[in-house]
Parts: sequence; C-alpha cells; structure tokens
Amino acid sequence: MDPLARYRKQILFAGIQENGQQCIRRSRVLQVGCGALGCVVADHLTRAGVGLLRIVDRDFVEMSNLQRQSLFVEQDVEDHLPKAICAARRLQQINSDVSIEPHVADVDYRNIRDLADGVDLIVDGTDNFEIRYLINDLALELKIPWIFTGCTGSTGQVMPVIPGRSGCLRCLIPDAPPPGSTETCDTAGVLGPAIGMIASLESAIALQVLSGHVDQIPLQLTIVDVWEGTTRTIDMAGLGNNGNCPACRGDRPFLDGSEASGAAVLCGRNAVQVSPAENLSVSLEELSQRLESVGSVTSNPFLTRVTLEESGMEMSVFPDGRAIIRGTEDPAVARAIYSRYIGA
Repeated sequence: MDPLARYRKQILFAGIQENGQQCIRRSRVLQVGCGALGCVVADHLTRAGVGLLRIVDRDFVEMSNLQRQSLFVEQDVEDHLPKAICAARRLQQINSDVSIEPHVADVDYRNIRDLADGVDLIVDGTDNFEIRYLINDLALELKIPWIFTGCTGSTGQVMPVIPGRSGCLRCLIPDAPPPGSTETCDTAGVLGPAIGMIASLESAIALQVLSGHVDQIPLQLTIVDVWEGTTRTIDMAGLGNNGNCPACRGDRPFLDGSEASGAAVLCGRNAVQVSPAENLSVSLEELSQRLESVGSVTSNPFLTRVTLEESGMEMSVFPDGRAIIRGTEDPAVARAIYSRYIGA
C-alpha cells in the first residue's frame, strides 16, 4: 500500500502537497504536557503523520479530565494510569505509522535537553508558567521553534516563537503572574470548545513549521473568545531584537536551574507536586508494602497511590521519586507529607 495514501486529502491542500507531507513524516516533535490542549494537538499531529511524537506528562487521568481531555476514557481513570501512557496507547491505534514515545516525567532543567534532543518543534500542552519559561529558554538557546498556548474559561491564546525572527514568551510576559492575580481553570472553569479552537490553531502552526513553511507563519499572539465570538491579535515580529527582553539577550535562569522550584501547586487540583532534588529510582512494589501500614494502597507499573488514614490526603508516587499530594495547596504541608512517608 502507498504509505502516503492515508494523507491524500492533506496532500491535496496547496500549502502541504507531497513534498510537505514527506517533511512532516520525517519530523520529530516534543510535546510537553498532555492535558486538554495536549490531547487535541497530539491527536492532530498523529493523524497528520509526524515521524515521531514524544509526549511528556507528569500526571495521571482523573474523572474531571474527561470533560475536555479527548484522548481519555473512564477506564483510564479506573486503572489509575498516567496520561502519557494512555495517550500513547490511543494514538498508536489511530496511526501505527507514527512513532509515539511516552515519558511519565516532570520536565525540568535537568532533563529538558535530553527530551528535546533532535526535535524540530516543541508544542506547549502545559498549565504551568515555570515550565513554559523553561521551554522558552531552551528553544532560544537551541534555536528550536516552539508554540505557546493557554486557555481559561472561554478564552484562549496561541503564539509561535521562532528564535531570531519573533518575540518570545518573556517579551510578552516578562515575569510569571503572582499567585491569585489571574483567573485559573479552578476559578473560571474552561470550555471544551475553547480548548478545541486554540489547540487546532496550535496544530495548524505546527504543520506550517513541519511542512517547511516556517517563513510564512504570522508572528503574532492570537486571542480567541469562543463565547463572545471575538478574535484579536498582537504583533510579535521583531520584538526579540529590541534589546528589552532578558531572554532574547541570553539570560537563561530557568534552563540553568536558578529559577527551579521543588514543589508546584497543580492548577485546579487542590494538590501539590513534590520533586526530589535528584531523580531517584523507587521500587513501587517495596514502597507499596511499606505504605500499607499508613493507609489504603493501590499500585500499577507506573505509580503507587495511598490514601493516608491519619489526614485523608492522597499521595501518588512515581518511579522517579516524584509525588503528587492531594488535599492541600500548601507546598510546605506537601513537602512535610513527602518527607514523613517517602523521605527527605
């Protein structure tokens, strides 16, 4: 069978054609995060026939995800499976021609270079500004295009960052908004159609990059409100050359680790992720046995989860030593729970 036959309608499009499709099939993409936006982008890129899609996500599937995270089903919640694993299994069923590479990990300054090795593009599926600034640092350092996205309520935004040509994330937002100063999914909610719109725009930009048309991409921030039916844009062309942005001048505090944090509050989850100072190798089987004395334990090859009898908090521990502790938004409390049951 002709390997391009499944992409016939895409090849007929004047912006791609057969040469563009061949470029897409040779492309390698790093997707950071596989939540709502990430599910849609991963689905589009897999169906479009990218060569390799490397999906990195630190979290597991929960029932509240299913309203908008289109790659997951109720059984994934029952099985307590990580999002990267579930996404990879479903995407491989969609297109076995694509190499899907799942990583259950927290992207940080220690592993992002390895994760981005050899990729042509980085796509944003996160809900975390620290990780976005880290991606921004790496992309500028290695001159890899990346696409910033975000969505809250009925409004979303998308912006390509083309090193050397466009402004970057810190040109647009020099510093992360202080906690409580902006709406989040937890306070404003989020509509599935807004996710679909923004993720589709991100996917279209990705296909422009991967098919060899990066010079034709509008260098702008696009803001869409699907409830109000409005769209506006902000020109980002040339902003990186005005000398005002520290990242464009070579400042890399997120990539060198000086801005790294050991605990992160998870948006809308009443939970905190605690990461060890160095990646560990945890035996989940041994950990499960140890934790049976302090609560109800369930385990699979990807994580061990315990509901602590004393506090009612829930702790999910991954093989690299990370833990997500639900029942608090206080990093100090989460670190204390981690230290008490996992170790310092």
